[in-house]
Amino acid sequence: MFGLTRLCAITLFLFSAATLCQAQSPLDLSTFDKGVRVQDDLFMYVNGSWLRNTEIPSDKSNYGSFIQLDDLSRERIQAIIVGSMEVQHKPGTNAQKVADFYRAAMNEGLANQLGINPIVGMLREVAEIDSKEALWVHAGRMGSNGVRSPVGAFVGVDRKNPSRYLVNIVGMGTTLPDRDYYLKDDEKYLKDKAALVIYINRLFELAQMDERPGENILALESKLAEAQWSRVEMRDAEKTYNKVSVGELTTLSSRLPWAKMLDAAGVGEAQEVNVLTPSYFEKLDGIIDSVELATWKNYLQFRVLDRFAPFLAREFELAHFEFHEKQLAGIPEQQPRWKRSINLIGGALGEAVGELYVAEYFKPEAKARMNELVKNLLAAFDSSIDELAWMTDTTKAQAKDKLSKITTKIGYPDKWRDYSSLEVKPDDLVGNVIRSAQFESNRQTSRLNKPVDRTEWGMTPQTVNAYYNPPLNEIVFPAAILQPPFFDLNGPDALNYGGIGAVIGHEISHAFDDQGSRYDGDGNLRNWWTDDDRQAFESLTKRLIAQYDQYEPLPGMNVKGAFTLGENIADLSGLAIAYKAYKIAREGKPEESLEDWNGDQLFFIGWSRVWQRKYRDAEMVKRLATDPHAPSHYRANGPVTNIDAFYEAFDVKETDGLFKPVAERIRIW
Repeated sequence: MFGLTRLCAITLFLFSAATLCQAQSPLDLSTFDKGVRVQDDLFMYVNGSWLRNTEIPSDKSNYGSFIQLDDLSRERIQAIIVGSMEVQHKPGTNAQKVADFYRAAMNEGLANQLGINPIVGMLREVAEIDSKEALWVHAGRMGSNGVRSPVGAFVGVDRKNPSRYLVNIVGMGTTLPDRDYYLKDDEKYLKDKAALVIYINRLFELAQMDERPGENILALESKLAEAQWSRVEMRDAEKTYNKVSVGELTTLSSRLPWAKMLDAAGVGEAQEVNVLTPSYFEKLDGIIDSVELATWKNYLQFRVLDRFAPFLAREFELAHFEFHEKQLAGIPEQQPRWKRSINLIGGALGEAVGELYVAEYFKPEAKARMNELVKNLLAAFDSSIDELAWMTDTTKAQAKDKLSKITTKIGYPDKWRDYSSLEVKPDDLVGNVIRSAQFESNRQTSRLNKPVDRTEWGMTPQTVNAYYNPPLNEIVFPAAILQPPFFDLNGPDALNYGGIGAVIGHEISHAFDDQGSRYDGDGNLRNWWTDDDRQAFESLTKRLIAQYDQYEPLPGMNVKGAFTLGENIADLSGLAIAYKAYKIAREGKPEESLEDWNGDQLFFIGWSRVWQRKYRDAEMVKRLATDPHAPSHYRANGPVTNIDAFYEAFDVKETDGLFKPVAERIRIW
């Protein structure tokens, strides 16, 4: 996924485990479809046979190289945890907490025996609310348990002063994947809305509650969706920065008891906040007034039920799966309980698990080799800035300054997270989930009025991904992505630079995409461009938007070029820079070759194979609405149509499917 995290960190996104374990050869030839001309479709040439012969596993919405690596990571973690459970651990240690969390998560019999009991108290608290003011204060408090409401709050780095933390407020609170599901009459969206009503009523029935409020809650969430911002608007770093004092919040919404809500959320000491979506809160007053207290209470009860259903008795767990995964993503079969348990522990004790994972599976040589790759990618990007014909020297100097200040994190954190205050019990799954959520909430809120911790990681080492974080101007590569097909210590440079090299280039390029380029080298959201250079840049990005707008993965459903722009810039520029870095790495060395391919051809093959992926239709519908990345087919093919080296490597002609006239090829960085 090269993707987006918490509006401030931009990430990457994942071979069959069997394929990975074979890996004598650095290239699996069985995936290729030689009946396809590479000049017409690079993605299908490299992955066509695999796509034709591979079934998406029944417990997945999509499948491919990222997912296969992720499966491998999960299997390794399970083996570590199960092995650890054979040892008597000292109470309070990370090993004890990981083992006991797994015991609790795997105890389906106890969950069935307890039924609804673990959350009866929370449901009763909502039922006893006697005013709308009390309801909103309670909603603020519930956030620390991981229960979502129409008002979201989180602590992040201040984008215009990255030496400090700032409370951020955002409008949210809907259940379906995107506001479009509520506002458009697409057939799939209509079915999903009907399924939401059935799901809500089913949870209330299972909880033995008298109400069946599905229709009322759908109507309420539809109003919230109308007020919410689109995902394109939410990408805008400037538009979503609106710092106000806590006292000024009443000018946005006079119905919300802001001071009491913030205090209940654990950030009552904040003097000012950033409101990401001001107009949402201006509209929220009308929604608060128009909806009866009884419906608001049902809504909050549903949010509790939906949040904890996966950890309750089998009937609740199954209802949650049937709606969220089977209906919305088209997944026919639920993951086995051990996989769901590993996912849960990864969220609650991610770095504790990561420390065990790194000790077992991360090689120091990989970090040394990655440092060399990063150095070459940064050098290639630096020289590429010099060559830009559309940018003036004034802005080039600022761009080079930012590039020189990028910091790199590889493998795992220098300092592991301290979980000593988190209590984990072997027979209290819901309690463990709640205490973990509260631990994370307290960890975030305690950062207020403290210096920014630049050693902190936004991903665990066992995550198959990477990211760029604009306010800290850093690129981060967890240990789990540093393996084939992205990175092979024994593989040729061409495949490594086409794989992990392009990942590195992608993350560097995020510092200079349409939003990352609004931050300077010190992480400040500040304009360092001349007006003419920004206009020239935006002219190029409009052309890239138009290119991706034409891609149609499902009939009548196109990629949204504006929504996916940041990732498309990073794919294009990252690949171009990785190719230059490959040439730097091979300078003075003999030409590489493998099978019938030379080094340049292997480079682009290495790029295409990391995007090996199939999607279920329901998942594709969801991703087109919610994922800032283009589908894999277009991530492989889209960038190469703009890169001269691809044309030269495969002798692409005017009559070929991937041909684009020289004058129409887009080069941004």
